[in-house]
Amino acid sequence: MTTTPRTGPGPAPVPSPAISKAAATDNRARPLLALVLAAQFMALLDVFIVNVAAPTIATDLHASGGDLQLVIAGYAITYSVLLITGARLGDRFGHGRVHLAGLALFTVASLACGLAQGSAELIVFRLVQGAGSAVMIPQVLSLIQRNFTGEARMKALGAYSAVLAAGAAAGQVVGGVLVSADLFGTGWRPVFLVNVPVGLVLLALGSRVLLPGDGAAAPGRARGLDLPGLVLLGAAVSLFTVPLVLGQEEDWPLWSWLSLATSAIVFGLFWWYESRLARRAGAPLIAPRVLRHPGMGLAVFRILAVMAVNGGFLFALTLHVQGGLGYSALRAGLTFAPTAVVFGLVGLTWRNWPAAWQRALTPAGFVITALAVAGVGLVLKGGDEGGAPLYVAYAGVGVGLALAFGPTLTRALATVPAENAADASGLLVTVTQLGQLTGVAVFGTLFLNRLESLGGSEAYTSAEALLACMFALAGTAAVGAVSGLVLRRR
Repeated sequence: MTTTPRTGPGPAPVPSPAISKAAATDNRARPLLALVLAAQFMALLDVFIVNVAAPTIATDLHASGGDLQLVIAGYAITYSVLLITGARLGDRFGHGRVHLAGLALFTVASLACGLAQGSAELIVFRLVQGAGSAVMIPQVLSLIQRNFTGEARMKALGAYSAVLAAGAAAGQVVGGVLVSADLFGTGWRPVFLVNVPVGLVLLALGSRVLLPGDGAAAPGRARGLDLPGLVLLGAAVSLFTVPLVLGQEEDWPLWSWLSLATSAIVFGLFWWYESRLARRAGAPLIAPRVLRHPGMGLAVFRILAVMAVNGGFLFALTLHVQGGLGYSALRAGLTFAPTAVVFGLVGLTWRNWPAAWQRALTPAGFVITALAVAGVGLVLKGGDEGGAPLYVAYAGVGVGLALAFGPTLTRALATVPAENAADASGLLVTVTQLGQLTGVAVFGTLFLNRLESLGGSEAYTSAEALLACMFALAGTAAVGAVSGLVLRRR
C-alpha cells in the first residue's frame, strides 16, 4: 500500500483517502461474493434436490403423478416467470436489500415445504419458494458487476459460473444423501428443512455485509417496473414453461402445443412493446440495447444450448439409473459427483490457462461435451454399469459443460455497463432456467417415448432409450460448437 513518505519522527503516515476507500471496497467485496454465491448454491440445489426425493414424497403424501410434477416443477415455473422482475426490483430498491428479502422469503417457504402435510400445500409452498429465488438470484450477477471490475470481475464471474452448474449435479447428490439418511424418520422433509438454518445464517451475515453501502438508483434515475411488459413476459414464459413441465405427464395433449405456439406470439408482442417503449424514452423491462451489446445474442443462444444439454443429461440419466439399473436414491445421487466436482474445478481455473487457448475454450467445450455424452450412452449400452470408462465419460461431461458455459457467461457480462447490469443479469439467468426446462422436457420426452416404444423398463431397454437420448444431446452440443460461425456479431 502506498503512503505519504515519512521523513522523520512524528505520527505514522496516513493512507490516502482513495487507497483507504479501495481497501474498504475490497474488504467488503470478498465476503459479499462468498455470501451471495452461498445463497445461489442453496437455491440451485433446491431446483434439483427434489428429483431424487420424488418417489418418497409420492408415497408419503399419496401424491398423484400430476401432483408430483407440480411439486417438482412449480418452483421452476414461478422462478422463470419472475426472474427479470426480480432483477428490476433490485435495480430500483437496492440489490443487497432485495437479495435479503428474497432469501427471507425462500427460507420461510422452505420451512413450510418441510412441514407440509399434503401435496396441495407442498405445491403452493414450492411456488412461493420459486418466487423467493426469483427475487434473490438476479441480484447475484448485479452485485458482482457493481462491486468488481477488470480481472476481479472475471474471477468473480468464473466462480459464479462454477457454482451455477455444479449446483445442478450437486443437488442430485445431496438429495440422495438426505433421503437415504432418513434423519429421525423424517424421510424427504430434510431436503427442504436443510435450507432453514443455512438461510438464517446467511440472513444474519448478509445484513452486515450487503446492507452497508447498498442503495437504490437515485430518485431521478430510478426506473419503473414496466407493468405491461411484466404482464406480457409473464404470460409468454408461463405459456412456454407450463406445457414443458406438464406435457409429458399428460401425453402432450392439444392444449400443450397450442400453448407453445401462443408463447411465440406473445414473446413477439413483448419484444415489439419493449422496443416501442425504448424509442419513446421509457423504461422497458429488458432494454433492447442489452441484446445489441457485442456478443450478447451469441451468448444467449449458447447458454440455451449448454443448459438444455445439462438439464437433459441429468434428467435422462437419473431416470435410467433409478428406473433401469435400480439404484437407490443415494447411489443415484452419487452418480453425478464426478461431473459436479470436475465442473467446479474447471470453472474456477479456466481463466488461468494459456491466453492462446481462451477464444477456443467455448467451442472446444461443446465438442468435448458432445463426445462425452455420446460416450456415456455407449458405455452403458446393453444395460451394463460401465465401470471405470463411465467415470471418465462423466468427468468429460463436467469439463465440456464448464468450458461451454463459464467463458460464454463471463465474456457476455464482463463488459456490460453497470447501468445495464440488472437487465443483463435477469436476461441471462432467465435464459439459463429456460434452457434447463427445455432440456428436461425435450430430452426427457425423447427418453420416455423411446422406452415406451421398446416395450419395457428393464436395464437393457432403458439403456437403449438412454443411448438415443445421449446421441441427441451430442447433436445439440455440436450445434453449440459451430454456432459462433453463424451468430457471432462483429
